[in-house]
Amino acid sequence: MADDDSPDEREPLSRFALGARVGIAVVVVLAALTGWLGVRAYQSYSVEQRREAFLEAGRHAAMSLTNVGWETADADVQRVLDSASGAFYDDFQKRAKSYLEVVKQVQSKSEGTITSSALESVSGNTAEVLVSVTVKSRNAGVPEQAPQFWRMRLTVQENGGQTKVSDVEFIE
Repeated sequence: MADDDSPDEREPLSRFALGARVGIAVVVVLAALTGWLGVRAYQSYSVEQRREAFLEAGRHAAMSLTNVGWETADADVQRVLDSASGAFYDDFQKRAKSYLEVVKQVQSKSEGTITSSALESVSGNTAEVLVSVTVKSRNAGVPEQAPQFWRMRLTVQENGGQTKVSDVEFIE
């Protein structure tokens, strides 16, 4: 045998080289795991932010619908329209003029307070938000009325980075 350096007779890895390879493998695995955990955390954060945006849009719309005063009725109705879209927007806009006339004529003032709210469901860019509201109403010349308790299901849609209410349903 003329050559002692044949491929079958390689020197075993030194402890240093073996340790370096194991260390590099551990670092690569840890980096991949850290990256994966970071992506998962970001996805979870994004989902939570989106859910919170839906809930906040529903709460805002419920407050807009239940806080209307005869002295500020035009701005109050505009606030409702600003948070509305779709069929709800169209329907409310059609009725806004007559609604304003009645509110101003009877000098009505309603003050709503949200007592609870929850996200019922989310599907794609649409969410169902449940809101319960206590509403105190006053009209000129009418004795003080007992508070009313309303529960609403609001359909909230995200479109173009904005979340707006497309339907309101009063539920029992």
